[in-house]
This record gives sequence, structure tokens and C-alpha cells, in this order.
Amino acid sequence: MAKRFANTIWVIVVGALLLAGCESAGIPKVDALAVGPDVEKLAVESKYSAWAIQAAGGLDAWTQARAVEFDCVVTFYQPDGSYYLTEQHYQVFPWSNAIRISGQEPQGTYVWQLLRGQFAVLRGKGRYDGLEVGVDSGCIAEGLLNVITAPARLLDESVEFKWPTEPVRLEGQWYQPIKRTAKAGVEGAASLRDAAFYQKRSNSRIDIVLLGCGIGKSVLVVRGYDYGQAEKGGVLLPSKIEMFKADASGSVRQRIIEINVK
Repeated sequence: MAKRFANTIWVIVVGALLLAGCESAGIPKVDALAVGPDVEKLAVESKYSAWAIQAAGGLDAWTQARAVEFDCVVTFYQPDGSYYLTEQHYQVFPWSNAIRISGQEPQGTYVWQLLRGQFAVLRGKGRYDGLEVGVDSGCIAEGLLNVITAPARLLDESVEFKWPTEPVRLEGQWYQPIKRTAKAGVEGAASLRDAAFYQKRSNSRIDIVLLGCGIGKSVLVVRGYDYGQAEKGGVLLPSKIEMFKADASGSVRQRIIEINVK
């Protein structure tokens, strides 16, 4: 699993674009996002959080995770059965609650950012021309961020969690659902989608996230697979992610995106 993991981010594709002036006033620079948590104030309040963190590399590894950067091959599946294949570059900042997605298309370069629930187009367009997956780019970015950084998200004090009581069975596996809602009066709370994190009972890993995307009451189902270390002794991250569009009950309708780390 070819990932680069660093305390100080190595700016490659996006860095060149930022030097060209795609960051405007009020938009944090990449190095400003690559920060760690306040360890003295960090509180693991639930046993479910503790289990999820341990299953994904441990608390020490996550507190050192300033930024994760990797390239992916992405497949967008269309309603007519066709698909579109492209490449994207991801920069993930667990403790800034942020992700940047960039790529090069025939129409030009694009850079998207999700920061504390706020989606912004830093360069180019906010969607692909001619692609209709039925889910907006901001919801896709939030789904990616949540499944990649699930252990850090469970320690986010700007939201509220309802810890599980009864397990549910999904595709033959038992999961504990953990519901997340926004806190009133918190920055970005108005734009943060309600979500549910599903923790597999067999290994305590959170590898399914559900997001309410607000388009015809549709739900985005995000699944992580084939977890491995970003570096020796580091956090565990999915090397494959799939996204499905579902109805309000969570019944899967169609796969819309598949992401494979290069």
C-alpha cells in the first residue's frame, strides 16, 4: 500500500498549484492543517472509541498522525452501466477534520477541500462534467474523511455521539452503530451531516460509515477494505473504499464509486 505519511506534509501536486495562487484569503495553507491534537486535553470517553483506536494502530500512532497523503485510482459508476476511470490525489488531516482532493481532467485541474464540514472548490470545478452519481462532491469528501479517520472523528468534541446499545447484522457481520450529530453553536455545525459509524464486533474496526446527503433523502454508504499501516508503527488505513447510494432505510441501491490506493 503506497502511502506517504509525514509529520510535515510533502507538497507535491497540490503544492505547486497553491504556489500558483489557488489559495485565497481565509483558506488555510496545507502546512497549517497538518497539526496534531492537544494531547493533554484529549479524552477517550467511551470504550468503543478506545477499541476503535486500538484496532486502527493505537492512540500514540494517531496522535502523531499529522497528515496522510496518497494517490488513488477512482472509478465512477453511471446509472446506465457505464463507468469513468480517473486518478485523484488525497491529502488527509485527521486532527484538522479536513481533506483535500485534487486531480487533472481534460477540462483542467481541480482542488476540492472539506474543512470542519465546509466544502469549498479551491480550483477548477466542483463536479465532473457529464457524471451523474446522485451524490454531491461535499458529501463524497465527508464520507472519505470519516472512513479514513474514524478513530480521530470519535474524539471530536465539536459533535455528539450516541453510543450503541444493540448490535445490528450487516452482510453476515455484527456491528455496533454509533450515531453522530452536530452540536448547536459550533463552527461548521450547520453544514455537518448526521452520520452513523459502524464498528465491527469481530475486530472493533470502524469500516462502514453512513451519511445523510440531503438529496431526495438519499444515504451515502461508505465502506473501507484491506486495512494496512501507512508506515511501520503507524495508523491503519483502508487501501480500498467503496461508496453506495442507498435509500433512507439504508438499503443499498447501487455502487457509485470505487477507490483503490496506488
